[in-house]
Amino acid sequence: MTSALTELPIVDMSLLDGDENDRAAFGDALRIATHDVGFFYLVGHGVDRDVRDRLFETARAFFALPDTDKFGVEMLASPQFRGYTRFGGEYTQGAIDWREQIDVAAEYPSLGDDPAYLRLDGPNLWPLSLPGFREVITDWQARCGALGLRLMREWARSLGSPADVFDDAFAERPSTLLKLVRYPGRPESADRQGVGAHKDPGVLTLLLVEPGKGGLQVQHGDGWIDAPPVEDAFVVNIGELMEFATDGYLKATMHRVQSPPEGTERLSVPFFFNPALSSRMPRVTLPPEFAAQAPGVTEDPANPISGTFGENMLKARLRAHPDVAARHHADLLD
Repeated sequence: MTSALTELPIVDMSLLDGDENDRAAFGDALRIATHDVGFFYLVGHGVDRDVRDRLFETARAFFALPDTDKFGVEMLASPQFRGYTRFGGEYTQGAIDWREQIDVAAEYPSLGDDPAYLRLDGPNLWPLSLPGFREVITDWQARCGALGLRLMREWARSLGSPADVFDDAFAERPSTLLKLVRYPGRPESADRQGVGAHKDPGVLTLLLVEPGKGGLQVQHGDGWIDAPPVEDAFVVNIGELMEFATDGYLKATMHRVQSPPEGTERLSVPFFFNPALSSRMPRVTLPPEFAAQAPGVTEDPANPISGTFGENMLKARLRAHPDVAARHHADLLD
């Protein structure tokens, strides 16, 4: 793939149900897409359309709640950065992201606050005024978690490693995070930053976008590729921990979301599949032909990449939600 690329590659997971040649073809497509671009469309994943439709119906119902109900589960009340964020409440690269959202993560009992990233484990804030919300969201978390683990095993094979090389990092207390996100339309004259340019701090993101709603853009070469939703497909990208695990052979990619046109809205549901906060991502031994194409992990003094997921995630949360950080974690802000 070259800098002239104009659309994301498509990878068909149904090949895993075929013969040995089909499974090898899937692994090659998975590896090449994430080496060359870092993003791809995943089709053939087996998640039924009615399940996806129910998820978007639930998202619309949540955002239609009165403000008092949404503010009742506002993230400001959560030291674990869970719950609702109103418009203008999240930042990327120091600039405001114009969206509203609710964050729901895996729930585990606290293990203390040393190291500091352990503070991120804890309870969610569930909107009790919306019956069925918790059931739909936890079902989606389970489906995406199973899909994420299957993809991790196929990446391992495609990189010349045992299929279970990543399993231990996800065996206990995997740090999954789901967001329901609504981007309102904005006039052409307004700042169009739905989400500013960034890389994901973890391993793997599975993104579902309401059909027909563009706005996602992926950096490639010197420009940006539009990544509108494709029918029956997830948009999948890797994060900084997969770059760490492969010494840069697979590279986390900058991406952003532009606000939709005035008078419209865009709903999306990203699911972040990550290891336990305290897990250190294994470094895989690459075959010589892949190792020769591994430039090393990106060096950015303003954004150092750690092999321990919790360190990356805490850094990202403190930056993205300065109001929550100031209220609950003032001791970490120096």
